[in-house]
Amino acid sequence: MTTSLGIVLWNQAATWAEFEDGARRAEALGYDHVWTWDHLYGIEGDPYQATWDGYTALAGLAAITQRVRLGLFVGAVPFRNPFVVAKSLTTLDHISGGRAIAGLGAAWFELEHRAAGIDFGRSVGERLGWLDEATAALRTLFAGGRVTSEPGAHYRFDDLVLLPRPVQPRLPIMIGGGGLKKTLRIVARYADMWNTSGSVEELREQVDALRGHCDAVGRDIAEIELTCGCHPVIRSTEREAREAWRAMLERNRLPVANAEDVVTWWVGTPELIAERMRERMDLGFRTFMAEIPTPYDPETMERWIGEVRPLVGG
Repeated sequence: MTTSLGIVLWNQAATWAEFEDGARRAEALGYDHVWTWDHLYGIEGDPYQATWDGYTALAGLAAITQRVRLGLFVGAVPFRNPFVVAKSLTTLDHISGGRAIAGLGAAWFELEHRAAGIDFGRSVGERLGWLDEATAALRTLFAGGRVTSEPGAHYRFDDLVLLPRPVQPRLPIMIGGGGLKKTLRIVARYADMWNTSGSVEELREQVDALRGHCDAVGRDIAEIELTCGCHPVIRSTEREAREAWRAMLERNRLPVANAEDVVTWWVGTPELIAERMRERMDLGFRTFMAEIPTPYDPETMERWIGEVRPLVGG
């Protein structure tokens, strides 16, 4: 099976010219999709860094690319009414000629919600309830159905209909997160794609839990594209890779101590990156998303698709 690769452009600490160049480079190199965060503040290191809006940024990228799929990594449900999300995604799908992906998640960064006065909910569980409602509504709306909320629901949809419909007959929904009980149940019910990250042991537990949820709802887990996030920095030697990594952290005001033990930083040679990928491919992952910090390291982007993918049979 072919390995699918995507680039997640950090939208903090970047000029717009750098952001555009990163997307153009990803498409020219042959990547399958380009993503960006949905955050109001920087989420790596100092939060008070210049940060582009997610949906507006994707619309800008849709106008300068021709082939790559486009999505948020992932859209924060508390930020927007789901119907506004449906309209934004449908508009993006038309601008891009049918390349939008609906990335959704329950959100986690309380600071940006509190600063903006956005309801963060009383708990993760409450936000996951919102995510469940929102995802169910989007699935129906994208298919041309109408949505009316159940009594007592968080949202109050009243015979809601989406016009125009997306270009894609089934605009794909990707849920981000690894919560074993609630998040993965939502994935089993509604998602076309699922994104997570972590150690091999954590991922194995999550995949097993997702399989159980799929069995419970009568769905084949093979219908869901399993995607894994990572932070590769690729050089010919580990020393060179670590030097490049430290420079990226400095640009993004991220202390080395905060990143040193994060298992999703894969810093080293093409062979090391391939080994990390194979470990996850053994669990069923075939799609990988590389989070690339500003200034969007061209060597890593070139070597991941040009050298690493062939090593894993892509």
